Amino acid sequence: MAVHHHILLRPLSAPLRHTHLSFSLPPLLPPPARVRSSLPAPACRLATHADAIEEPEFVPPEVEEAAEEDKGDAQFVVVTFYKFVPLDDPRAEVASHLQFLQGRDIHGRIYMNEQGINAQYSGPHKDAMAYADWLRKDYRFRGMLVQTSPALNGHAFPRLKLRYKPSLVQLEGGSSHLPLVDPGMRATPLTPLEWRERLEAWKCIDLSSNKASGDTFGRKLLLLDVRNDYEWDIGHFQGAQRPNVDCFRSTSFGLSEEVEDPSDPLNGVDKEKTDILMYCTGGIRCDVYSTILRKKGFCNLYTLVGGVSNYLKMEGAAGWVGNLFVFDGRLSLPPATFGSPAEADADDNRWVGRCYSCGSEVVELRHRNCANIDCNRLYLSVLRVVCGRAGRVLLLRVQSRPSAATAPAGPPEIQKMACLP
Repeated sequence: MAVHHHILLRPLSAPLRHTHLSFSLPPLLPPPARVRSSLPAPACRLATHADAIEEPEFVPPEVEEAAEEDKGDAQFVVVTFYKFVPLDDPRAEVASHLQFLQGRDIHGRIYMNEQGINAQYSGPHKDAMAYADWLRKDYRFRGMLVQTSPALNGHAFPRLKLRYKPSLVQLEGGSSHLPLVDPGMRATPLTPLEWRERLEAWKCIDLSSNKASGDTFGRKLLLLDVRNDYEWDIGHFQGAQRPNVDCFRSTSFGLSEEVEDPSDPLNGVDKEKTDILMYCTGGIRCDVYSTILRKKGFCNLYTLVGGVSNYLKMEGAAGWVGNLFVFDGRLSLPPATFGSPAEADADDNRWVGRCYSCGSEVVELRHRNCANIDCNRLYLSVLRVVCGRAGRVLLLRVQSRPSAATAPAGPPEIQKMACLP
């Protein structure tokens, strides 16, 4: 039998109204009149469901690191190193090095002979360091100091020259007869820290009178700049005499037979009681020349490991004034280039060069090539003569440089002039 369920529905009661409150809404306003604009519709539009906003792409951290590494590998650097080590077959070594550098973007000068290797070259960081790392895997070059510095304008050398050369450095009479591979015949190496401590302990020296301000137990210190005069002109260690040399080939410190020779800082020096601290740009010239001085009887010879470039990197510009001359397209590098950890006081490091023509101050410590194509000398100059006929600048070639950093007594003889656009 079917069962029927009956549901009784009752009408809902009207909502309660407050007896004391009443609300009245204002009449609805008519829709505003539509205004038609003569301007074109804006180009932007809101995204719809079908036109979703694109979210930024997520880049994993390792991908970003790889991109930064690739960017660093592409930056150009200059690499310098040298090593005195016996090589049985240097010409075969040259062929092996040339084969390794095939396909690598390397420009510079790399010389090898029976006494070792001397290299200065530029290239992208990846290629430049690949060559140095490959060489240091050879046990003969293990532990070799490799120095780098930035080359912001690309290659600092025009092309690659990798070849056998009888002398690793330019020296009158060559260097093949010198005992370069014998560490005992070379000067004692000092680290940049040891070098700085020596300078601070002895308070440098007045080389014009060969009297040290910090003599200890009767010993003296002499600071010897084994570079060229034009290198000293833009930067040097305080207390170092300006070398009377315009080419390392003709260096003759300590070789003078004359009783008095003011141009030779080693003339009259006590060979047994004088500590001679030698420095140059990267160290190789000091190592080579120290073997010559050792044969001449100088007992206490010291060199700066890695030269000035390594010192500026490790110790900053303490005791150094001016810039560092380099033998590549950059010519002049301020101490900050080497990322020195501690900078010296700006006033102590300030150095003003002198114009080779008129003796005026040269604030920009950077040499210029002579405008005459027959002259390959470098000079500091502020002289700018305007040619009235062509309205162009004339750069003068100075026949002789002053022997000191002070202004010359009279104008030097002008040998030639060239007209530049």
